[in-house]
Formats: sequence, structure tokens, C-alpha cells
Amino acid sequence: MKRLNIFTAGVASLAGLLFGFDTAVISGVTTALRKVFELSDAGLGLTVAVALLGTCVGALGAGLVGNRLGGRDTLKMVGFLFALASIGCAFAPDIYVFGVSRLALGVAVGGASVLAPVYISEIVPARHRGFMVGLFQFNIVLGILLAYLSNFLVGQLVGGIDVWRWKVGVAAVPSIFFFAMLFAIPQSARWLVSKGRIAEAEASLRRVGAHETLSEISAPEEGQGRLNWRLHKKPIVLAVSLAFLNQFTGINAILYYLNDIFASAGFGNVSGDLQAVAVGLANLLATLVGMTLIDRLGRKTLLVTGACVMAIALAGVALVMGSGQGSQYLLALLVVYILAFASSQGAVIWVYLSEIFPTSVRSTGQSMGSATHWIVNFAITLLFPIIAAHARGLPFAVFAVITLAGAFAVARFFPETKGTSLETLAGTIGHH
Repeated sequence: MKRLNIFTAGVASLAGLLFGFDTAVISGVTTALRKVFELSDAGLGLTVAVALLGTCVGALGAGLVGNRLGGRDTLKMVGFLFALASIGCAFAPDIYVFGVSRLALGVAVGGASVLAPVYISEIVPARHRGFMVGLFQFNIVLGILLAYLSNFLVGQLVGGIDVWRWKVGVAAVPSIFFFAMLFAIPQSARWLVSKGRIAEAEASLRRVGAHETLSEISAPEEGQGRLNWRLHKKPIVLAVSLAFLNQFTGINAILYYLNDIFASAGFGNVSGDLQAVAVGLANLLATLVGMTLIDRLGRKTLLVTGACVMAIALAGVALVMGSGQGSQYLLALLVVYILAFASSQGAVIWVYLSEIFPTSVRSTGQSMGSATHWIVNFAITLLFPIIAAHARGLPFAVFAVITLAGAFAVARFFPETKGTSLETLAGTIGHH
């Protein structure tokens, strides 16, 4: 791959860093928010979850705006919103301004989850697409780890009651950097061709050092600028199914409530910040493994293998939590589970969603998959603590069964997309 190509994909993938950072940074300020704004349990829960509602809105809206303005220019709006919302959180005079700023951050995260993978998939060569779109997921996980580290360091360096404001405000710095860097990359040539802007598309291909020629990038057929159940039934079903299965592995419930899970299994309070850093590090290393394997082994192989390992680990967690026996195995089971998730589902989801739709509806299709992901995430995040309070092992048993069923569904019905051009995939998947 040419250096320009790598640089362009790298800039777009920074959206993932902001996505990860802003999702995880809240974990370090919940105690302070409860005190400063005198929040009840329900008030705190709503303050954390309101960002997930924003992600649904951002994911649904970004596809439509992305199709109209192009991925790069819509990402500029997302970068600006990230910076504005981070500053809003830091200077919030009351819980209402903080809540609205969290909602805006969610909109930015939802937008990033749609636009960056689509943009990257359109500008990189087919044989490297899995790895390069995987950079977005790598940056999400890196962002989560940096948020945990940032919370830890800011806590050490800044004293006083307002330390939480510094923790949430720090995110404005990478947001402004990301916004500025977007002016150094061009619009996607495939998007320009879909709008009939051929001369600009040729200039864009030259600027990113792309391997394709203009003749290899087909313009959309008439009537295909809009997502249509009759024309795009297969990719719609694949996108919604993959997003549903991704969340029903239980990944976000486990990451959000990790400390509660350990506490209810009888563990003492190991330093929360450092425990989170260890989990974040395991997540990061396994994501790298998934990225290096995705273009060699293929998407399906990773999804099926990862699901089988996750189902076994989840069944083990369900037994430990349900029986109250064997808590010494809990950490090992959860680490195996996170390693399996990060190297399979984590590495694959954004890549696969960005590949299976034709260019003319790629942003809208990714939008649908991403919105499904966030809506199911919101529901599980809300229900998990309620169900776990009555039956500690039950949520993990449900996750194990659905993850195993998902392995069979992927093996049987999902097409492999490894190393195939987006135009060929659009022909084989996109119009059936």
C-alpha cells in the first residue's frame, strides 16, 4: 500500500479513537457526578445512558447526511461536535447542560461509527481492506484504554472537587486535532463517481495513491440511490443480524458492569482504575491479532471460531455466577472471553458492515447496522443489572446460547467478503 493511502485511512480511523475515549471516560467520573449534582441511582443511570440514545440518533442521521455531503465533510461535522460536546461537559453548570452535552457526544459517536468505516473501505485496496477498516476498531479500543489511563493520570495530577471536569474536558484536544487533519484528506472517489463528479474522482484517486483506475469504480445503476428492501434485502438482513449478534455476546454489559460482576462474585475492591487498564490492554492486544488475521483467514472463520470460544467462556461465567462456586476462575474466564471477542466480533463488525452494501447506499446501509447495534446495546445496558440482581447467572447463560446459535447462523448463511472488490460484492450480495 502507498503511504498516502495509509495516511488517509489513518486520519479517518482517528474517529474511532474519539469514539472509544468518549464512551469510556464517563466510568472515571460517576462518583463525582453523583456527589456534585446530587444524583439518585436512576439519575446517574440516565446521565450515563443518555449518550447511547444519542448514538442511535447519530447512526441513523449520519448515513443520510453522508450520502448527500460525502463521508469526509460529514466527518468534519462529527469532529467539531466531539470538541464542542467535550467542552460542554467540562464547563457544565448543572446536570441538564451536562446531560445535553452527553447526548451530543453520543450523536458524534454514532456518526463516527457509520462514516469512518465506510470512508476507509472505499479508499483502500480490497486485499488490505479488512486490516485498514480494522484500524477503526483498533482506535476504538485504544481510545478506551487511553480514557482509563487519562482518568488515572488526571486523578494523580489534578486535585480538588473539579478534577472530574478535567477528566471529561481532555477529550477536546484530540477532537480538535482530528477536525484539523480532515482538511488534509480528499473525498472518497467512489462517492464522487456516484454523484457524477468524474474529474474530482480522478483527482481523489491520485491524492490517496489508490491502485484502482476510474474504470474499475462503477457508477450506481438508476434507482439505486436509496436503500430498498426489494433491491437490498440480503445486505439489510446480514447487517441487522450481525449487529444483533455482536451485542448479544454481552460485550458491553460485561465491560460497563465489570466491577459490579466481580463484586457480586465476592471479590474485594481491587483498584478499579488499574483493573480497567488491564482489561483494556487485553482488549487492545487481541484486536491487533484479529486485524492481522482478518485478510488471511477471512471474516467468517474469525466470527465462527470466536463465537465458539466466547460461548464456552460465557457458559463458565454463568456457572460461577449461578452456583456461587469457583469464583477463582472468574477473571480467567472473562479474560478468555474478551480476547475471543476482540479478535473476532470486535475486529470484524465494522469491516463487514462497510463491505456488504453497494456504493450508492453504503452509508445508509452502515447506518442501519450501526443503529441496530446501538439500540440493542441501550436495551441490554438497561436490563442487565435488573435481571442480574434477581438471577446472577441468567444473563450470561442467555448470552452463551445466542452466541453459539450465532456461530451456526454465520457458518450457514453469511458470505465471505475477504479480498473481493466492493463492486463485485455489490453484484453478488447487494442486489438480491
